[in-house]
Amino acid sequence: MAAGLLLAGAATGPSAIAAKKKNKGSVKKEAFGKTKDGKTVEAYTLANKNGLKARIITYGAMLTEMHVPDKNGVLGDVVLGHDNLESYLDGHPYFGVTTGRVANRIAKGRFTLDGKEYTLAINDDPNHLHGGTEGIDKKVWSARVSRSKAGPAVAFSYTSPDGEEGYPGNLKMKVTYTLTNDDELRIDYLATTDKATPVNLTNHAYWNLAGKGTILDHVLHINADHYTPVDATGIPTGEILKVDD
Repeated sequence: MAAGLLLAGAATGPSAIAAKKKNKGSVKKEAFGKTKDGKTVEAYTLANKNGLKARIITYGAMLTEMHVPDKNGVLGDVVLGHDNLESYLDGHPYFGVTTGRVANRIAKGRFTLDGKEYTLAINDDPNHLHGGTEGIDKKVWSARVSRSKAGPAVAFSYTSPDGEEGYPGNLKMKVTYTLTNDDELRIDYLATTDKATPVNLTNHAYWNLAGKGTILDHVLHINADHYTPVDATGIPTGEILKVDD
């Protein structure tokens, strides 16, 4: 399975361009702490030639910061997150994580594939949510700085073993973050498996385009004529309804 997510940054201010016009971008690696079982977590900060920055940590292949300029060229962090690993380990609503094996809910934690029924971990009673109690968002991924003509990039990899959280198959995943010199954050997904299995990877970042304060003044427009309603537990009812004007 391969998929991509493309997020365009704000227009770059003249001052940022002048300061970085000779720079093709960079990747900086730093220690970000240790998990409760002693695994080292690292942070990778990508900076493109225009001064935009994105930080991703190996815990959950998680986007923790995204600094983009406003109309005056002043950088602001538009991604919600914590400044330290301990706050993530104490629990959080999936801030910026790579979510899976299957993002969103699976009804009652059960599915049938090739005539066999599989039972998954229940972590959003009565359903299975975002890969389970110990989904890929709670794993320490390996990281490798990736070569890209588009801009600085880092590839994160994790193999989910057969049976993890109830899913079949050994699933190898690679998530590549690229901060392009066209001021785009690209997130590309690649997954391979040795057994039929459901896969639905995504990123769970929370965005505040103002960089601070409330998002209640934000306006989101989705080009859709229909939607799929859900029941009280967040599971689609099977209906496809028309969007009211």
